[in-house]
Amino acid sequence: MRKIIHGADQPLTLAVVARPDPGRGEILIRVAAAGVNRPDLMQRAGLYPPPPGAPETLGLEVSGVIESVGPGVTRWHEGDEVCALLSGGGYATYAIAQEGSALPLPKGLSLIEAAALPETVFTVWANVFEAAALKPGETLLVHGGASGIGTTAIQMAKAHGARVLATAGDDAKVKLCEKLGAERCINYRTEDFEAVVRDLGGADVVLDMVGGPYVQKNLNLLNDQGRCVMIAFLQGPHAEVNLMRLMLKRLTLTGSTLRSRSNEEKARIAHEVERVVWPWIAAGKVKPVIDSTFPLAEAEAAHARLQSGGHAGKIVLIAS
Repeated sequence: MRKIIHGADQPLTLAVVARPDPGRGEILIRVAAAGVNRPDLMQRAGLYPPPPGAPETLGLEVSGVIESVGPGVTRWHEGDEVCALLSGGGYATYAIAQEGSALPLPKGLSLIEAAALPETVFTVWANVFEAAALKPGETLLVHGGASGIGTTAIQMAKAHGARVLATAGDDAKVKLCEKLGAERCINYRTEDFEAVVRDLGGADVVLDMVGGPYVQKNLNLLNDQGRCVMIAFLQGPHAEVNLMRLMLKRLTLTGSTLRSRSNEEKARIAHEVERVVWPWIAAGKVKPVIDSTFPLAEAEAAHARLQSGGHAGKIVLIAS
């Protein structure tokens, strides 16, 4: 099979290697497309190593057709169309996934669109809906609203009956966020998002991937008993925080990663996503926003597009 080989200081290259065989509880997917995510850039830079036993190569989500199944697999069969969350190795023509981390191709979506779902939908579900327990009628603030995570979070929260605010870095991205369901998207380059959100009544939940100076601003704009969930830190992992503000307003500041969770935990999240989010997709309430696609052999160009910050939505590699 073909897969992308990477090094921290070397360009991504396509190599031919032996096709893997699925082990117990695993499925082998003939990859149609693979999502490109910021953790891929972090791993490539040596900042996000794969967990023990995971492939060393990049790629956390794919879509495709099941080629074969390993011992003990009961749900899936050869020929099933699926998308799946991976621990790595998705930049390839074949990829191994855990049985519980795969989901059926959502009704009405292509395999290319489905490749943009697992990493983002699992992340939003685990952080916004579980850790932060967003309720219908509450206000969610999504930073990086035009990112893959952001566009997904806006739509999922809106489908859930929440009020959504967002931030983005240019007027085109602002318009996209508002088209997707954000009541108000703030251009953080020209406006003070903290002041705007407070004038709009504050937020009950914040989904933050920026970190650094945003952390205290998030605490300032949260309503009493508000929850801020950190999923990345584009402006750095360190922040100076006024703990008195957190205590007086009874706030929760938490964060998580997805990749290091157990197979059982990922399977549980997948079950909830299929139960709740897949019907939203079938009803047209949630749909992945695709910024651009690249052939697998042009993974280097896809990474450059992601690194530039000019994208809106997800970048996808076409493997077949």
